[in-house]
Amino acid sequence: MSIATDTFSAWLDVLVDTLDEPGLTGEQIAGRLHLSRFHLDRVVSSVAGETPQALRRRILLERSAFRLATSPRSILDVGVEAGYGSHEAFTRAFRRAYGTTPRDWRARPGRIRIASASDVHFHPPGGIRLPAQQKVTAMDLIQRMVEHHIWLTRQLIECAAELTDGQLDEPIVLNVEDDPDPSTLRRIISRLVGQMQMWNAAMASEDYDFAVEQGESLTSARRRLDSAAPVFLDHVRLAIENGELDDTFIDATCDPPLTCTYGAMIAHVLTFAAHRRTLAVLALDKYGVTRLGWGDPIAYLDTPSAS
Repeated sequence: MSIATDTFSAWLDVLVDTLDEPGLTGEQIAGRLHLSRFHLDRVVSSVAGETPQALRRRILLERSAFRLATSPRSILDVGVEAGYGSHEAFTRAFRRAYGTTPRDWRARPGRIRIASASDVHFHPPGGIRLPAQQKVTAMDLIQRMVEHHIWLTRQLIECAAELTDGQLDEPIVLNVEDDPDPSTLRRIISRLVGQMQMWNAAMASEDYDFAVEQGESLTSARRRLDSAAPVFLDHVRLAIENGELDDTFIDATCDPPLTCTYGAMIAHVLTFAAHRRTLAVLALDKYGVTRLGWGDPIAYLDTPSAS
């Protein structure tokens, strides 16, 4: 990392720490970094393409847009928090940035980010988001969603291990249409694993034995997941990398045989799995196992992939 980049990173840290001090001058901020105002301006401008003052004003305006949309604070209070001394001054600056008044924005909020050279933006509720090191494509997102599905299925198994057999086998009133028997947490977990193993078999023109899912132990489900998940994920990766999401394969296990594209197969798995996973986390929640929340993929997808 260069000296300029180090300085810019240090300045961003100070920026985050001083968002609630909008009246700070450029000299005061530079002083906290033990730098001259001239040197800090030169470094930040060279790295970000914006002066420190312009970037700071923009971040504060983006925060004000977020607060207008999400809090009951008065427009004047939000403007003062953004460093403006009057309602009129805040309205003028806000209109220049967003093309509308704070009052109209509050009624119909839109995109918070203001276009900038640096692509450094306010990140709700109180942070700053830097430009992504790599762009996420639609294909990347599909793969990450499948990875999340596999990860969450594994977590469901681990959480379910804390329950008794009676709790695992307690009927769940809601069901999924393609499950022939009433759902239980045990059956849901077996079906989540079996769904991947079933499609692996279909793509290999092999039969899948549904009998393995009848009264399956968690140990068996865990073992099958360890075997099926990497194969299923490889099918997804290869279809994406080779541009084969529209390619078809024949599922000979159906009667009559079903012709299906790889993309449709992935969509099918994720759609039915999402409903099953929700039933599973609600069943766990009933018995006080709450650490998976709703199984929401947001935190998982917003964490950089280890690969």
